[in-house]
Amino acid sequence: MEKYEHKYGAEQIQVLEGLEAVRKRPGMYIGSTSIRGLHHLVYEIVDNGVDEALAGYCTEINIAIEKGNIISVEDNGRGIPVEIHPKTGISTAETVYTVLHAGGKFGGDSGYKVSGGLHGVGASVVNALSAWTEVTIQRDGGIYQMRFEKGKTVKKLEKIGESSKTGTKVRFLADDTIFETTDYDFETLETRIREIAFLTKGLKLTIEDQRLEEPKKSEFCFEGGLKSFVEYLNKNKEKINKDPIYIEKNGDVPVEIAIQYTTNYSENIYSFVNNINTIEGGTHLEGFKRSLTKVFNDYARGHNILKDKDGNLQGEDIREGITAVISVKVKEPQFEGQTKTKLGNSEVTGVVMSMMNEALASFLEENPNVAKAVLEKCISASRAREAARKARELVRRKSALETTTLPGKLADCSSKVAEECEVYIVEGDSAGGSAKQGRDRRYQAILPLWGKMLNVEKARADKIYGNDKLNPVIVAVGAGIGSDFDITKIRYGKVIIMADADVDGAHIRTLLLTFFFRYMRPLIENGNVFLAQPPLYKLSKKGMEDVYCYTDEDLDKAYKDLEGKGIARDQLGLQRYKGLGEMNPEQLWETTMNPETRILVKVTMEDAIKADETFNILMGDEVEPRREFIQKNAKYVKNLDV
Repeated sequence: MEKYEHKYGAEQIQVLEGLEAVRKRPGMYIGSTSIRGLHHLVYEIVDNGVDEALAGYCTEINIAIEKGNIISVEDNGRGIPVEIHPKTGISTAETVYTVLHAGGKFGGDSGYKVSGGLHGVGASVVNALSAWTEVTIQRDGGIYQMRFEKGKTVKKLEKIGESSKTGTKVRFLADDTIFETTDYDFETLETRIREIAFLTKGLKLTIEDQRLEEPKKSEFCFEGGLKSFVEYLNKNKEKINKDPIYIEKNGDVPVEIAIQYTTNYSENIYSFVNNINTIEGGTHLEGFKRSLTKVFNDYARGHNILKDKDGNLQGEDIREGITAVISVKVKEPQFEGQTKTKLGNSEVTGVVMSMMNEALASFLEENPNVAKAVLEKCISASRAREAARKARELVRRKSALETTTLPGKLADCSSKVAEECEVYIVEGDSAGGSAKQGRDRRYQAILPLWGKMLNVEKARADKIYGNDKLNPVIVAVGAGIGSDFDITKIRYGKVIIMADADVDGAHIRTLLLTFFFRYMRPLIENGNVFLAQPPLYKLSKKGMEDVYCYTDEDLDKAYKDLEGKGIARDQLGLQRYKGLGEMNPEQLWETTMNPETRILVKVTMEDAIKADETFNILMGDEVEPRREFIQKNAKYVKNLDV
């Protein structure tokens, strides 16, 4: 990787302000104190090594989860400068770890050309939120070490040995008085580390879980960069162009893009700026989309695939089935908001468009078979879009003529305030009947569904409008679908899927979640989708209040608690609920619908890439990946009905 020739010493480390209030308000700096915030600590330290790699000085980063949930991150970069900082009067390394906004990432004469950690808060915030932090630096022929506890220096930087190597090693233990949990999830960290390896071509990253009897280790290094990323994302999909379209150009704004079309109907485009996942897109994504639409339309007209009488293909037609990753490196990126999820630099649009226009047009001319195959899919998508528009208008006209626009089977609630209303989508008429009788009519609506619904993973939007299983859901939610979806128009603050605790119920949940993910994704992103948790067991005895258990662990605990009260197991009646219909309205209310006693699981989207892969495996055309998924996860299955 090309080295960014610039000084990286004490004078490049700029101090903006002191470290204050991080422990009091950790959410301001890492988002939350949940497991998501816990993982963010790891990413902050890893990103420092990645910045060294982007500057051309680091080739390897090793991450380990040690026993006791201690994190170790070691890179072979230049090592944090160790000399006394001219402004703070303490070592530069200690400054970086104890002063907020102290880092080599500010201003034109900084230590980095581009950087992900633009606020310079990473190291100091991790230090502040850790029970202890230990930093070992190899630089200038020596080995240096310092130690902190809860952000305060307990052992100043001192030289402990000689070394001809360079690099930084950070070990820290997250503070369990701040975080809800300090138990790291290896797969979540592994997914992010893999993503970083794709985005930083040639950088070797390893992650090891040393908490296990047999340590688990993964190693990632992708010389193919984003081309390898796209191939990974599409590994379970049927491809139209076997080799991804790969575009790379260095300059003031380096751009790397990989594109591959599949036979799927969903659009999956991921954009990054300085390795930050810009989930809301921005100017780089805008430039990509504009260019993609222009180049394909120009090619189609230039080769008489589109006639003069035909209208242009729309952007959504050309993006059907696409998997693309866009990565740009911007020296001084401007992000909208503090979350760094949308790029605002206007000049980047033109840079991406100019590069894409030339490179993509050349690719299509040199690969006419690929161009023709993709355009055939685009034209088919255009026809389906027109059919969907007509179906949508037909549904709207039909609704306007009816006395009510709501589905006949929907038992609506009396309140019209969306925030306080909730709709239960219930499997089966029997359970729906019990739910209607047991609900609180003021704010709880019931929509019964019957039979298996359409698998939207294998269908275009034109097949969804008018579908007798999905249309009631669309109309009840009231916010449209796909590009027409408007989160401000939802009729219920909570959309709750309530299905039986068996295989068929799991299938219903998966079908509905696939539909929400593909066509109402903002509903999930906004936290409006929930899964009801009906009980699995009821323990009963004459003269005793019924005890409901939601898991096998609950059942074991209930038995022990009752034995402690002198009630033996053989005195108790045990009922195993296989379906919601087995409960009467009062039982369904008390166990599953009463806000005071029920258990709801909020459906979240921690990782859209992982979610897309899972839905594709479970509901897509390829059988082998689904078989592998089942075999891998079979050991976690409980209460399987046979």
